[in-house]
Amino acid sequence: MALVLKSVDDDKAEDIVEIDLRGRSDVADYMVICSGRSSRQVAAISEKLADRLKQEMRISVRMEGKETGDWVLIDAGDVIVHVFRPEVREFYQLEKMWLPVGSGAGATRAAKA
Repeated sequence: MALVLKSVDDDKAEDIVEIDLRGRSDVADYMVICSGRSSRQVAAISEKLADRLKQEMRISVRMEGKETGDWVLIDAGDVIVHVFRPEVREFYQLEKMWLPVGSGAGATRAAKA
């Protein structure tokens, strides 16, 4: 999990949110949602994350959506990562689907250094 957060932060992803899914979903333990400023940056953040996971953790990820760069989903087993262009992220509002109504519980915004 720490590698995922560090990778997207190092690549200048914006509005990074970590959602704890333990006990709420069998799909993954964590979900990370972040934004890139352009389709090119979204694709680059995603590709670099996949490369780092493979090199450092020996994890082969499944990736969907890199061709268009609007929304890339990266399945790294226990962690699911969504990298969006801001407009697409606003449209789908995944954070609202996974967080309790009126509560920020279960999610943390990664602090920028």
